[in-house]
Amino acid sequence: MIARHPDRFSVAALCAGRKAEPLFEQARRFKPELCGLLEEPERIPDDLRRLNWVFGKDAASVCAAEPTATHVVHAVVGIAGLPATISALNNGKRLLLANKESLVAGGELVSRLARSAPRIIPIDSEHSAIFQCLEDARLKSIKPVKLILTASGGPFRTWDAKRIANASPADALDHPTWRMGGKITIDSATMMNKALEVIEARWLFDMPGDRIEVVIHPQSIIHSMAAFEDGAVLVQMGLPDMRVPIAYAMAYPERLGTGVGLPSFGAIGTLTFEEPDESRFPALRLGREALRAGGASPVTLNASNEEAVAAFLQGRIRLGRIAQAVESALSAATRGSARSLDDIMEADRAAREFTRRALLG
Repeated sequence: MIARHPDRFSVAALCAGRKAEPLFEQARRFKPELCGLLEEPERIPDDLRRLNWVFGKDAASVCAAEPTATHVVHAVVGIAGLPATISALNNGKRLLLANKESLVAGGELVSRLARSAPRIIPIDSEHSAIFQCLEDARLKSIKPVKLILTASGGPFRTWDAKRIANASPADALDHPTWRMGGKITIDSATMMNKALEVIEARWLFDMPGDRIEVVIHPQSIIHSMAAFEDGAVLVQMGLPDMRVPIAYAMAYPERLGTGVGLPSFGAIGTLTFEEPDESRFPALRLGREALRAGGASPVTLNASNEEAVAAFLQGRIRLGRIAQAVESALSAATRGSARSLDDIMEADRAAREFTRRALLG
């Protein structure tokens, strides 16, 4: 989007995890003042040494606080992204958020910080869709009565429970619609991503969890919906392409060209919807239970899932063991508090430790 609209945007800082070479290429192209990496590379290319560099676990937080930046696009995966979320908000940035775990684990804390900072604009396609559906209603102080998150159903939409439980990493990574990183793709296969998105929506839109629904929509044309008291349901539709929600967040409240075409509804033919089956996808139930329990329970849900997904991708457990491990962690954890970063990180540590022990057993 920045390359497409160079008259509108420039890059103040770039940060990545361990992929140094792509970051070097982007730094040459977009010429930021600051670059960060989670791991320091063996060497910085001669032509990039003039830049300011930061390395280590605080790199994303430092980049998010870059004084010349007004907007922060935040797509770190997992609870590791929470400090950068806090840094962006504490430094008065508009936060364009694709790190759902910041709100899953730190919803109360992040919401409190966002009250005195520029608004958070979601980049996840589902939450961007709801944000767009609510824009006119928000200006008129009209609240929806229900939010409806759509889900593709992932690669196991038609599989039975036994087959899902024994699926391989290759099976789970074969998503029918979206191309994403390993962890997010596995979450989509188990539908844990929808459990996390329900919790995220609760904080983004100040909506009770029992008024947030999930519906399977295999075509991924309707990205989510908002229902109102008069019976109207607003939907946001479009081809499944992340350039659309990213551009909307970057240019808000305007719209910019993205290079994404319009759907051909005649060619699509039929849009279908199904109720999710929580007996085959227990992560949905676990997410709602964690949200109802409150406190640090969503932290436990997220941390245990991150550990279990990592073990699955390493071939150490079967897919069905992920939900079992998360349920055990939720049952064993004390409710605790999640009002401060220290509270959140302690609950995260305890859940990870419990899950590692449970998976080794």
